[in-house]
Amino acid sequence: MTSRLSITDQDRVRRIALNRPEVHNAFDDALIAELTSAIDEAGRSEQVRAVVLTGEGESFSAGADLHWMRSMAQAGERENREDSLRLAQLMRRLQFCPKPTIARVNGAAFGGGVGLIACCDIAIGVDGSKFGLTEVKLGLVPAVISPYVIAAIGLRQARRLFLTGEFFDATTAARIGLLHEAVPAAQLDAAVERVLGFLAKAGPVAQSEAKTLALDTAGLDQAGAEQLDEKNAALIARLRVSAEGQEGLGAFLAKRAPAWIGD
Repeated sequence: MTSRLSITDQDRVRRIALNRPEVHNAFDDALIAELTSAIDEAGRSEQVRAVVLTGEGESFSAGADLHWMRSMAQAGERENREDSLRLAQLMRRLQFCPKPTIARVNGAAFGGGVGLIACCDIAIGVDGSKFGLTEVKLGLVPAVISPYVIAAIGLRQARRLFLTGEFFDATTAARIGLLHEAVPAAQLDAAVERVLGFLAKAGPVAQSEAKTLALDTAGLDQAGAEQLDEKNAALIARLRVSAEGQEGLGAFLAKRAPAWIGD
């Protein structure tokens, strides 16, 4: 199987790139498994001081792969719950990775791609990027990524974006806290290197403890996150097999408007 990731090490920085540019780095079950394993390995490695997560090509990640969505639309509730738990595990492992993590957002991010950005400690993106949490347009909700996105952008912003499914630009992403910086494409690597320079000057044990301190102070811990993931996976599984979810997914895959448009 062709790897869905491109992984390189330089100066104790592990760079992990989603490597499916032909589908805008969309998720499928294989990419989720590979990325979860890669994050775990980076977190354990004594040779890694920081992790940079990015995408190959023009996009960061378009979210769910069409073929994967089609298979999940045809699967039962139990299969959908198990599938959602795997995605939830990926997000949780990234959120609680003991190493500093940087999202190098090289292009558009939707759905689960927004979730990955929200789980990283630091996020820097190009100023022409577009973002969206568009699940409601399919009769679904951004269930398993919701705790991480809400922690990043706040409840007030999430209530709007979860409900409208609207697209927003990098300026807005920076204003609401999804990105720390939005920079011109030509300056993206320099901006990431600048932050890596700051990280390299800090004690690695202190950094790990500082990350845990911030998460704990905000009431975020792995045990609690796992319990919430179970609840949210059950929610999205139920919605995927519901009448509205089936209509939304079917309409999207058939490139037509869902039945509720125009009601």
